[in-house]
Amino acid sequence: MNILYTLHNHLCTGCGICEDVCPRKSIEIKLVDGEFRPVLNEATCLGDKCGRCIKVCPGSNINFKAQVAQLFPTTSSYNELIGRYVSLYTGHSADYDIRYHGASGGMVSQFLIFLLDKKIIDGAVVTSYDSSDKLYPKPFIARSKADVISARSSKYCPVSMSDIGNQITSNKGKYVIVGLPCHIQGFRKRAEIDKKFKESILGYFTIYCSSNRNFLSQDFLLDRFGISKNDIGSFTYRDNGCLGNMVIKNSNDHIKLDIPFIKYYPLLRSFFKPKRCLQCIDHFGNLADVSFGDIHIKPYSDDHIGISSIIIRNPYFDRLLKKAQEEAYITINQLEADVLCKSQAAMLYPKKRRAKAEMNIQKLFGYKPAEYYGELDNVNPFVKDYFHQCIANIQRFIGHHKLLWPLINLSNIRK
Repeated sequence: MNILYTLHNHLCTGCGICEDVCPRKSIEIKLVDGEFRPVLNEATCLGDKCGRCIKVCPGSNINFKAQVAQLFPTTSSYNELIGRYVSLYTGHSADYDIRYHGASGGMVSQFLIFLLDKKIIDGAVVTSYDSSDKLYPKPFIARSKADVISARSSKYCPVSMSDIGNQITSNKGKYVIVGLPCHIQGFRKRAEIDKKFKESILGYFTIYCSSNRNFLSQDFLLDRFGISKNDIGSFTYRDNGCLGNMVIKNSNDHIKLDIPFIKYYPLLRSFFKPKRCLQCIDHFGNLADVSFGDIHIKPYSDDHIGISSIIIRNPYFDRLLKKAQEEAYITINQLEADVLCKSQAAMLYPKKRRAKAEMNIQKLFGYKPAEYYGELDNVNPFVKDYFHQCIANIQRFIGHHKLLWPLINLSNIRK
């Protein structure tokens, strides 16, 4: 087996990690229909003699129960929806500028800055927009406060991590990787087969994820709001406070668009979701040492500057987070599990049922579904879950055909 299995069964997350580990350089990540996909040179692929690409692939199979038990054996708390954890917090950066311009209080950025300042890490894998293309973010290794700040705020589009792992192993030092749950899954799998990579990583940080969106969503938003790609000097999905606004400026730093997150993001719905996201069950990033995300529920939603929720699974990072507070980098407070779950309720509670429904639909059409090793054995989708997934797939079809985009605008006419 190789990465063709993942591609054939629509299981690719576009993480790019397979390209990194191929010993024959037979895999190249390319942009296909708005998503990153591996293109395999079958003439040079070693096939069954290798299989490294499929071994690190997060799309085909993830054994959460076994991996979590191995990675976090000392975690004492458990919640059915959150999984294992050491501590739960709300928090924000103590630096007003970082807090205001970083999504959800700038906690990720500020904690990374603390780790770099104290020389606990030598670098952190973060994502920033390419200087030559303001719409396509690329990962890089941040080694300073300025580097981290350049990568602040969320990116609701594909990010390929190809070559980052090899950059890490070719340099000495300790690193933190920041990525989506699927990125973390892939990097954890690489650590299982690559000792040097494993020893280089101090920690894995992730952002809660209900689903990603492809690059076609950017094209749709620019088309809807009348923005030309050639007139974009900077692009930010979330800036200026908690949840924030999509802010687009031209090359002269003049604002072309400034629209609240809650006014544009719901328009996208499932029209631009990657196929694999419909089978994902890892909202909170269960394999990460630390997970960060919104907590848009009262009284926290009354905060308009920025505030995060944080899940700690590794006691080592719990101690470091408290140290960061002691040294006035951040502010944190205890958080109850039920409050965190309620803050994510709309996306969290039906997630496993809908994923199981999608898997059953996939099997019906002759494709292999994602494998979670018994995680969903006792999950029984409702009829409405199948209906929801069918609608999602219809919307995806519309989203992939620009001539049908007027239907998206028509369906959002009241929004």
